[in-house]
Amino acid sequence: MGRLFTNMGWLLGGRGINAVLSLVYLALATRTLGLEGFGYFAAIVAVGQAITGLANFQTWQFIVRWGANGEGPAEATGFAIALDMMSVVMGTILSALVVWTAHLWLPIPPDLLALTFFYCVVSLLSIRTTPTGLLRLRFNYKNATAAEAIQPIARAIGAVLAWAYMPTVAGFVFAYAASEILVAAALWIVAARSERIDLSALSLTRIPAKHRDAWRFVWSTNMSGSLTIAGKQILILLVGTFGGSALLGGFRVASQLGQALVSLAQTISKAILPELVHAKEDALSIARRMANIALVGGVLAVLVALFLGRWGLETIAGEDFGVFYWAMVILAIAGAVELVGASLESLLVSAGKAHTAFLVRAVPTILSLVLLDAAIDWNGAKGAAFAVLGSSSLAVIGFYVAILNMHEIRIVVKQGERDKGSDSGEPQGPPPPATGR
Repeated sequence: MGRLFTNMGWLLGGRGINAVLSLVYLALATRTLGLEGFGYFAAIVAVGQAITGLANFQTWQFIVRWGANGEGPAEATGFAIALDMMSVVMGTILSALVVWTAHLWLPIPPDLLALTFFYCVVSLLSIRTTPTGLLRLRFNYKNATAAEAIQPIARAIGAVLAWAYMPTVAGFVFAYAASEILVAAALWIVAARSERIDLSALSLTRIPAKHRDAWRFVWSTNMSGSLTIAGKQILILLVGTFGGSALLGGFRVASQLGQALVSLAQTISKAILPELVHAKEDALSIARRMANIALVGGVLAVLVALFLGRWGLETIAGEDFGVFYWAMVILAIAGAVELVGASLESLLVSAGKAHTAFLVRAVPTILSLVLLDAAIDWNGAKGAAFAVLGSSSLAVIGFYVAILNMHEIRIVVKQGERDKGSDSGEPQGPPPPATGR
Protein backbone atom coordinates (compact mmCIF):
# COMPACT_ATOMS: atom_id res chain seq x y z
CA MET A 1 0.00 0.00 0.00
CA GLY A 2 2.92 2.33 0.66
CA ARG A 3 4.09 2.21 -2.95
CA LEU A 4 0.50 2.67 -4.13
CA PHE A 5 0.08 5.88 -2.15
CA THR A 6 3.49 7.14 -3.33
CA ASN A 7 2.51 6.52 -6.96
CA MET A 8 -0.86 8.15 -6.39
CA GLY A 9 0.94 11.10 -4.84
CA TRP A 10 2.96 11.65 -7.99
CA LEU A 11 -0.08 11.25 -10.23
CA LEU A 12 -2.27 13.51 -8.12
CA GLY A 13 0.53 16.07 -7.93
CA GLY A 14 0.54 16.13 -11.73
CA ARG A 15 -3.24 16.46 -11.72
CA GLY A 16 -2.93 19.34 -9.28
CA ILE A 17 -0.60 21.21 -11.63
CA ASN A 18 -2.95 20.45 -14.49
CA ALA A 19 -5.97 21.70 -12.52
CA VAL A 20 -4.36 25.01 -11.59
CA LEU A 21 -3.01 25.75 -15.06
CA SER A 22 -6.24 24.62 -16.73
CA LEU A 23 -7.96 27.49 -14.96
CA VAL A 24 -5.61 29.87 -16.77
CA TYR A 25 -6.43 28.72 -20.31
CA LEU A 26 -10.08 28.18 -19.43
CA ALA A 27 -10.41 31.74 -18.18
CA LEU A 28 -8.58 33.19 -21.20
CA ALA A 29 -10.55 31.11 -23.71
CA THR A 30 -14.00 31.80 -22.23
CA ARG A 31 -13.45 35.52 -21.73
CA THR A 32 -11.80 36.00 -25.14
CA LEU A 33 -14.20 33.93 -27.24
CA GLY A 34 -17.46 34.47 -25.35
CA LEU A 35 -20.20 31.90 -24.82
CA GLU A 36 -20.84 31.04 -28.48
CA GLY A 37 -17.21 31.23 -29.63
CA PHE A 38 -16.13 29.04 -26.74
CA GLY A 39 -18.86 26.63 -27.80
CA TYR A 40 -17.23 26.31 -31.24
CA PHE A 41 -13.82 25.79 -29.63
CA ALA A 42 -15.24 23.18 -27.21
CA ALA A 43 -16.94 21.35 -30.09
CA ILE A 44 -13.68 21.08 -32.07
CA VAL A 45 -11.74 19.81 -29.05
CA ALA A 46 -14.53 17.36 -28.19
CA VAL A 47 -14.54 15.95 -31.74
CA GLY A 48 -10.78 15.38 -31.60
CA GLN A 49 -10.89 13.79 -28.16
CA ALA A 50 -13.93 11.64 -29.01
CA ILE A 51 -12.34 10.24 -32.17
CA THR A 52 -9.04 9.61 -30.39
CA GLY A 53 -10.90 7.92 -27.55
CA LEU A 54 -12.84 5.70 -29.96
CA ALA A 55 -9.80 4.73 -32.04
CA ASN A 56 -7.27 4.45 -29.24
CA PHE A 57 -6.50 1.10 -27.63
CA GLN A 58 -5.70 1.14 -23.91
CA THR A 59 -2.19 -0.13 -24.66
CA TRP A 60 -0.82 0.81 -21.27
CA GLN A 61 -2.97 -1.96 -19.79
CA PHE A 62 -1.51 -4.51 -22.22
CA ILE A 63 2.03 -3.56 -21.25
CA VAL A 64 1.22 -3.77 -17.54
CA ARG A 65 -0.50 -7.15 -17.98
CA TRP A 66 1.84 -8.92 -20.42
CA GLY A 67 5.06 -7.01 -19.83
CA ALA A 68 5.23 -7.99 -16.15
CA ASN A 69 6.24 -11.59 -16.94
CA GLY A 70 9.78 -12.94 -17.08
CA GLU A 71 10.13 -12.26 -20.81
CA GLY A 72 10.03 -8.51 -20.27
CA PRO A 73 7.94 -5.87 -22.02
CA ALA A 74 9.55 -6.02 -25.51
CA GLU A 75 6.84 -8.09 -27.20
CA ALA A 76 4.04 -6.31 -25.32
CA THR A 77 5.50 -2.97 -26.43
CA GLY A 78 5.75 -4.12 -30.05
CA PHE A 79 2.12 -5.22 -29.93
CA ALA A 80 1.10 -1.89 -28.35
CA ILE A 81 2.91 0.21 -30.97
CA ALA A 82 1.33 -1.83 -33.78
CA LEU A 83 -2.10 -1.15 -32.25
CA ASP A 84 -1.27 2.57 -31.98
CA MET A 85 -0.53 2.61 -35.71
CA MET A 86 -3.90 0.95 -36.34
CA SER A 87 -5.52 3.64 -34.20
CA VAL A 88 -4.03 6.46 -36.29
CA VAL A 89 -5.25 4.92 -39.57
CA MET A 90 -8.76 4.11 -38.29
CA GLY A 91 -9.04 7.45 -36.51
CA THR A 92 -8.03 9.46 -39.59
CA ILE A 93 -10.70 7.73 -41.69
CA LEU A 94 -13.29 8.34 -38.95
CA SER A 95 -12.21 12.02 -38.70
CA ALA A 96 -12.77 12.52 -42.42
CA LEU A 97 -16.26 11.01 -42.16
CA VAL A 98 -17.19 13.15 -39.15
CA VAL A 99 -15.96 16.38 -40.75
CA TRP A 100 -17.70 15.51 -44.02
CA THR A 101 -21.04 15.07 -42.21
CA ALA A 102 -20.49 17.75 -39.55
CA HIS A 103 -22.89 20.23 -41.16
CA LEU A 104 -25.73 17.77 -40.51
CA TRP A 105 -25.32 17.49 -36.75
CA LEU A 106 -22.45 19.52 -35.25
CA PRO A 107 -22.61 23.21 -34.22
CA ILE A 108 -19.35 24.04 -36.06
CA PRO A 109 -19.29 26.69 -38.81
CA PRO A 110 -18.12 25.51 -42.27
CA ASP A 111 -15.02 27.71 -42.15
CA LEU A 112 -13.78 25.80 -39.06
CA LEU A 113 -14.15 22.28 -40.45
CA ALA A 114 -10.61 22.11 -41.90
CA LEU A 115 -9.30 23.20 -38.50
CA THR A 116 -11.38 20.44 -36.90
CA PHE A 117 -9.82 17.78 -39.14
CA PHE A 118 -6.34 19.16 -38.40
CA TYR A 119 -6.92 18.91 -34.65
CA CYS A 120 -8.25 15.35 -34.98
CA VAL A 121 -5.14 14.18 -36.85
CA VAL A 122 -2.82 15.87 -34.34
CA SER A 123 -4.67 14.20 -31.46
CA LEU A 124 -4.31 10.80 -33.12
CA LEU A 125 -0.59 11.26 -33.82
CA SER A 126 -0.15 12.28 -30.16
CA ILE A 127 -1.52 9.02 -28.70
CA ARG A 128 0.72 8.27 -25.73
CA THR A 129 -0.72 5.30 -23.85
CA THR A 130 2.20 3.04 -24.84
CA PRO A 131 5.02 5.12 -23.28
CA THR A 132 2.76 5.72 -20.29
CA GLY A 133 2.37 1.95 -19.90
CA LEU A 134 6.15 1.41 -19.98
CA LEU A 135 6.62 3.94 -17.19
CA ARG A 136 3.80 2.47 -15.08
CA LEU A 137 5.11 -1.05 -15.56
CA ARG A 138 8.28 0.00 -13.72
CA PHE A 139 6.30 2.16 -11.28
CA ASN A 140 8.18 5.17 -12.67
CA TYR A 141 5.44 7.66 -11.82
CA LYS A 142 7.87 10.43 -10.96
CA ASN A 143 9.21 10.77 -14.51
CA ALA A 144 5.77 10.18 -16.01
CA THR A 145 4.34 13.03 -13.95
CA ALA A 146 7.18 15.34 -14.94
CA ALA A 147 6.62 14.59 -18.63
CA GLU A 148 2.83 14.96 -18.41
CA ALA A 149 3.21 18.34 -16.68
CA ILE A 150 4.38 19.71 -20.02
CA GLN A 151 0.81 19.56 -21.36
CA PRO A 152 -0.88 22.02 -18.97
CA ILE A 153 2.16 24.29 -19.04
CA ALA A 154 2.14 24.35 -22.85
CA ARG A 155 -1.62 24.95 -22.92
CA ALA A 156 -1.37 27.83 -20.50
CA ILE A 157 1.50 29.46 -22.44
CA GLY A 158 -0.30 28.80 -25.72
CA ALA A 159 -3.51 30.36 -24.37
CA VAL A 160 -1.62 33.49 -23.33
CA LEU A 161 -0.04 33.73 -26.80
CA ALA A 162 -3.42 33.16 -28.47
CA TRP A 163 -5.04 35.83 -26.29
CA ALA A 164 -2.26 38.30 -27.16
CA TYR A 165 -1.64 37.56 -30.85
CA MET A 166 -4.45 35.38 -32.24
CA PRO A 167 -7.62 35.83 -30.13
CA THR A 168 -9.74 33.53 -32.26
CA VAL A 169 -11.04 29.96 -32.09
CA ALA A 170 -8.15 28.88 -34.34
CA GLY A 171 -5.58 30.44 -32.01
CA PHE A 172 -6.78 28.46 -28.99
CA VAL A 173 -7.10 25.25 -31.03
CA PHE A 174 -3.48 25.64 -32.17
CA ALA A 175 -2.45 26.05 -28.52
CA TYR A 176 -4.23 22.81 -27.63
CA ALA A 177 -2.68 20.98 -30.59
CA ALA A 178 0.84 22.13 -29.69
CA SER A 179 0.41 20.88 -26.11
CA GLU A 180 -0.68 17.44 -27.38
CA ILE A 181 2.43 17.11 -29.56
CA LEU A 182 4.81 18.29 -26.83
CA VAL A 183 3.52 15.99 -24.09
CA ALA A 184 3.55 12.95 -26.40
CA ALA A 185 7.15 13.67 -27.40
CA ALA A 186 8.17 14.11 -23.75
CA LEU A 187 6.61 10.80 -22.68
CA TRP A 188 8.25 8.86 -25.51
CA ILE A 189 11.65 10.35 -24.68
CA VAL A 190 11.35 9.53 -20.97
CA ALA A 191 10.04 6.02 -21.68
CA ALA A 192 12.87 5.31 -24.16
CA ARG A 193 15.43 6.32 -21.55
CA SER A 194 14.03 3.93 -18.94
CA GLU A 195 13.21 1.00 -21.25
CA ARG A 196 14.76 -0.04 -24.56
CA ILE A 197 12.11 0.07 -27.29
CA ASP A 198 12.79 -2.72 -29.80
CA LEU A 199 10.99 -1.90 -33.05
CA SER A 200 11.90 -5.34 -34.42
CA ALA A 201 9.30 -6.72 -31.96
CA LEU A 202 6.55 -4.79 -33.78
CA SER A 203 3.82 -7.39 -34.37
CA LEU A 204 0.09 -7.93 -34.11
CA THR A 205 0.46 -11.73 -33.87
CA ARG A 206 3.14 -12.61 -31.29
CA ILE A 207 1.20 -11.71 -28.16
CA PRO A 208 -2.09 -13.29 -29.38
CA ALA A 209 -0.15 -16.47 -30.25
CA LYS A 210 0.98 -16.77 -26.62
CA HIS A 211 -2.18 -15.54 -24.92
CA ARG A 212 -5.42 -16.96 -26.29
CA ASP A 213 -7.56 -14.28 -24.64
CA ALA A 214 -5.39 -11.42 -25.98
CA TRP A 215 -7.76 -10.07 -28.62
CA ARG A 216 -10.77 -10.32 -26.32
CA PHE A 217 -8.85 -8.33 -23.72
CA VAL A 218 -7.73 -5.83 -26.38
CA TRP A 219 -11.23 -5.15 -27.68
CA SER A 220 -12.81 -5.17 -24.23
CA THR A 221 -10.40 -2.59 -22.82
CA ASN A 222 -10.63 -0.55 -26.04
CA MET A 223 -14.42 -0.43 -25.90
CA SER A 224 -14.45 0.24 -22.16
CA GLY A 225 -11.93 3.06 -22.56
CA SER A 226 -13.87 4.41 -25.52
CA LEU A 227 -17.02 4.56 -23.44
CA THR A 228 -15.26 6.36 -20.62
CA ILE A 229 -13.41 8.92 -22.75
CA ALA A 230 -15.30 9.21 -26.02
CA GLY A 231 -18.69 8.74 -24.39
CA LYS A 232 -18.16 11.88 -22.34
CA GLN A 233 -17.07 13.86 -25.40
CA ILE A 234 -19.90 12.53 -27.56
CA LEU A 235 -22.36 13.59 -24.89
CA ILE A 236 -20.89 17.12 -24.94
CA LEU A 237 -21.22 17.20 -28.74
CA LEU A 238 -24.83 16.03 -28.55
CA VAL A 239 -25.54 18.81 -26.06
CA GLY A 240 -24.52 21.17 -28.86
CA THR A 241 -26.54 19.24 -31.42
CA PHE A 242 -29.73 19.48 -29.36
CA GLY A 243 -29.10 22.81 -27.61
CA GLY A 244 -26.77 24.87 -29.80
CA SER A 245 -23.20 26.13 -29.43
CA ALA A 246 -23.93 28.43 -26.47
CA LEU A 247 -25.36 25.57 -24.40
CA LEU A 248 -22.43 23.39 -25.46
CA GLY A 249 -19.92 26.03 -24.32
CA GLY A 250 -21.56 26.50 -20.94
CA PHE A 251 -21.98 22.78 -20.37
CA ARG A 252 -18.31 22.23 -21.31
CA VAL A 253 -17.16 24.69 -18.64
CA ALA A 254 -19.49 23.18 -16.05
CA SER A 255 -18.25 19.73 -17.01
CA GLN A 256 -14.58 20.67 -16.79
CA LEU A 257 -14.97 22.23 -13.36
CA GLY A 258 -17.60 19.89 -11.93
CA GLN A 259 -16.17 16.66 -13.28
CA ALA A 260 -12.59 17.27 -12.34
CA LEU A 261 -13.24 14.30 -10.06
CA VAL A 262 -13.64 12.02 -13.08
CA SER A 263 -10.08 12.90 -14.01
CA LEU A 264 -9.12 12.09 -10.44
CA ALA A 265 -10.95 8.76 -10.73
CA GLN A 266 -8.96 7.90 -13.86
CA THR A 267 -5.77 8.80 -12.00
CA ILE A 268 -6.61 6.44 -9.15
CA SER A 269 -7.52 3.73 -11.65
CA LYS A 270 -4.18 4.08 -13.45
CA ALA A 271 -2.24 3.95 -10.18
CA ILE A 272 -4.12 1.00 -8.71
CA LEU A 273 -4.24 -1.33 -11.75
CA PRO A 274 -0.51 -2.29 -11.71
CA GLU A 275 -0.79 -2.99 -7.97
CA LEU A 276 -3.84 -5.20 -8.49
CA VAL A 277 -2.08 -7.11 -11.28
CA HIS A 278 1.00 -7.72 -9.11
CA ALA A 279 -0.91 -8.52 -5.90
CA LYS A 280 -3.77 -10.77 -6.97
CA GLU A 281 -4.38 -12.25 -3.51
CA ASP A 282 -4.83 -8.84 -1.88
CA ALA A 283 -6.57 -7.17 -4.83
CA LEU A 284 -10.04 -7.18 -3.27
CA SER A 285 -8.77 -5.68 -0.02
CA ILE A 286 -6.81 -2.95 -1.83
CA ALA A 287 -9.80 -2.04 -4.01
CA ARG A 288 -12.13 -1.87 -0.99
CA ARG A 289 -9.78 0.42 0.94
CA MET A 290 -9.32 2.72 -2.05
CA ALA A 291 -13.10 2.93 -2.57
CA ASN A 292 -13.56 3.98 1.06
CA ILE A 293 -10.91 6.69 0.74
CA ALA A 294 -12.46 7.86 -2.52
CA LEU A 295 -15.87 8.16 -0.87
CA VAL A 296 -14.52 10.65 1.68
CA GLY A 297 -12.72 12.65 -1.03
CA GLY A 298 -15.81 12.68 -3.22
CA VAL A 299 -18.05 14.04 -0.47
CA LEU A 300 -15.57 16.83 0.30
CA ALA A 301 -15.27 17.79 -3.37
CA VAL A 302 -19.05 17.95 -3.79
CA LEU A 303 -19.30 20.25 -0.77
CA VAL A 304 -16.67 22.55 -2.30
CA ALA A 305 -18.64 22.65 -5.57
CA LEU A 306 -21.87 23.34 -3.71
CA PHE A 307 -20.60 26.27 -1.66
CA LEU A 308 -17.93 27.78 -3.93
CA GLY A 309 -19.06 26.66 -7.39
CA ARG A 310 -21.03 29.72 -8.46
CA TRP A 311 -18.25 32.06 -7.38
CA GLY A 312 -15.69 29.91 -9.20
CA LEU A 313 -17.70 29.80 -12.43
CA GLU A 314 -18.27 33.55 -12.57
CA THR A 315 -14.71 34.39 -11.49
CA ILE A 316 -13.06 32.13 -14.05
CA ALA A 317 -15.40 32.21 -17.02
CA GLY A 318 -17.49 35.33 -16.46
CA GLU A 319 -21.02 36.14 -15.35
CA ASP A 320 -22.59 34.65 -18.50
CA PHE A 321 -21.52 31.20 -17.29
CA GLY A 322 -23.04 31.57 -13.81
CA VAL A 323 -26.34 30.09 -15.02
CA PHE A 324 -24.61 26.71 -15.31
CA TYR A 325 -23.94 26.51 -11.55
CA TRP A 326 -26.45 23.74 -10.78
CA ALA A 327 -25.30 21.73 -13.79
CA MET A 328 -21.78 21.95 -12.39
CA VAL A 329 -22.92 20.74 -8.94
CA ILE A 330 -24.76 17.77 -10.46
CA LEU A 331 -21.69 16.91 -12.55
CA ALA A 332 -19.55 17.13 -9.40
CA ILE A 333 -21.79 14.53 -7.76
CA ALA A 334 -21.39 12.35 -10.86
CA GLY A 335 -17.64 12.80 -10.56
CA ALA A 336 -17.76 11.69 -6.92
CA VAL A 337 -19.64 8.55 -7.94
CA GLU A 338 -17.00 7.82 -10.60
CA LEU A 339 -14.29 8.38 -8.01
CA VAL A 340 -15.74 5.64 -5.82
CA GLY A 341 -16.15 3.31 -8.80
CA ALA A 342 -12.61 3.74 -10.18
CA SER A 343 -11.02 1.06 -8.00
CA LEU A 344 -13.96 -1.30 -8.59
CA GLU A 345 -13.57 -1.06 -12.37
CA SER A 346 -9.80 -1.60 -12.08
CA LEU A 347 -10.42 -4.70 -9.96
CA LEU A 348 -12.60 -6.21 -12.69
CA VAL A 349 -10.00 -5.47 -15.39
CA SER A 350 -7.12 -6.86 -13.29
CA ALA A 351 -9.12 -10.07 -12.73
CA GLY A 352 -9.43 -10.59 -16.50
CA LYS A 353 -13.03 -9.36 -16.58
CA ALA A 354 -12.50 -6.40 -18.92
CA HIS A 355 -15.43 -7.58 -21.04
CA THR A 356 -17.68 -7.48 -17.97
CA ALA A 357 -16.49 -3.97 -17.12
CA PHE A 358 -17.27 -2.91 -20.68
CA LEU A 359 -20.81 -4.28 -20.61
CA VAL A 360 -21.49 -2.72 -17.23
CA ARG A 361 -20.31 0.65 -18.55
CA ALA A 362 -21.93 0.34 -21.97
CA VAL A 363 -25.59 -0.04 -21.05
CA PRO A 364 -25.96 3.11 -18.89
CA THR A 365 -23.76 5.15 -21.25
CA ILE A 366 -25.90 4.30 -24.27
CA LEU A 367 -29.04 4.90 -22.22
CA SER A 368 -27.85 8.39 -21.23
CA LEU A 369 -27.11 9.28 -24.87
CA VAL A 370 -30.53 8.03 -26.00
CA LEU A 371 -32.32 10.05 -23.30
CA LEU A 372 -30.18 13.18 -23.66
CA ASP A 373 -32.50 15.04 -26.04
CA ALA A 374 -35.47 14.52 -23.69
CA ALA A 375 -33.34 15.52 -20.70
CA ILE A 376 -32.31 18.81 -22.36
CA ASP A 377 -35.91 19.55 -23.35
CA TRP A 378 -36.91 18.92 -19.73
CA ASN A 379 -34.30 21.05 -17.95
CA GLY A 380 -31.56 22.30 -20.28
CA ALA A 381 -28.00 21.91 -19.00
CA LYS A 382 -29.24 20.54 -15.67
CA GLY A 383 -31.14 17.81 -17.50
CA ALA A 384 -27.99 16.85 -19.42
CA ALA A 385 -26.06 16.77 -16.14
CA PHE A 386 -28.66 14.45 -14.62
CA ALA A 387 -28.19 12.12 -17.61
CA VAL A 388 -24.46 11.96 -16.79
CA LEU A 389 -25.19 11.36 -13.09
CA GLY A 390 -27.62 8.55 -13.88
CA SER A 391 -25.11 6.88 -16.21
CA SER A 392 -22.28 7.06 -13.64
CA SER A 393 -24.49 5.77 -10.81
CA LEU A 394 -25.78 2.78 -12.77
CA ALA A 395 -22.26 1.88 -13.92
CA VAL A 396 -20.77 1.92 -10.42
CA ILE A 397 -23.68 -0.12 -9.04
CA GLY A 398 -23.03 -2.60 -11.85
CA PHE A 399 -19.31 -2.81 -11.00
CA TYR A 400 -20.18 -3.53 -7.37
CA VAL A 401 -22.68 -6.27 -8.25
CA ALA A 402 -20.21 -7.87 -10.69
CA ILE A 403 -17.50 -7.97 -8.01
CA LEU A 404 -19.90 -9.50 -5.48
CA ASN A 405 -20.75 -12.21 -8.01
CA MET A 406 -17.06 -12.87 -8.63
CA HIS A 407 -16.53 -13.26 -4.88
CA GLU A 408 -19.47 -15.67 -4.58
CA ILE A 409 -18.13 -17.70 -7.51
CA ARG A 410 -14.75 -18.05 -5.77
CA ILE A 411 -16.44 -19.31 -2.61
CA VAL A 412 -18.51 -21.88 -4.55
CA VAL A 413 -15.44 -23.10 -6.47
CA LYS A 414 -13.34 -23.49 -3.33
CA GLN A 415 -16.17 -25.32 -1.56
CA GLY A 416 -16.57 -27.59 -4.58
CA GLU A 417 -12.85 -28.40 -4.57
CA ARG A 418 -13.01 -29.31 -0.88
CA ASP A 419 -16.06 -31.52 -1.46
CA LYS A 420 -14.38 -33.23 -4.39
CA GLY A 421 -11.27 -33.91 -2.34
CA SER A 422 -13.40 -35.35 0.45
CA ASP A 423 -15.31 -37.65 -1.95
CA SER A 424 -12.09 -38.99 -3.46
CA GLY A 425 -10.66 -39.92 -0.11
CA GLU A 426 -7.85 -37.36 -0.27
CA PRO A 427 -6.61 -36.10 3.07
CA GLN A 428 -8.15 -32.78 4.01
CA GLY A 429 -5.61 -31.74 6.61
CA PRO A 430 -4.98 -32.87 10.18
CA PRO A 431 -7.94 -34.19 12.18
CA PRO A 432 -9.39 -31.97 14.90
CA PRO A 433 -7.73 -32.29 18.29
CA ALA A 434 -9.19 -34.86 20.68
CA THR A 435 -11.61 -33.50 23.23
CA GLY A 436 -11.60 -36.43 25.62
CA ARG A 437 -11.77 -35.62 29.29
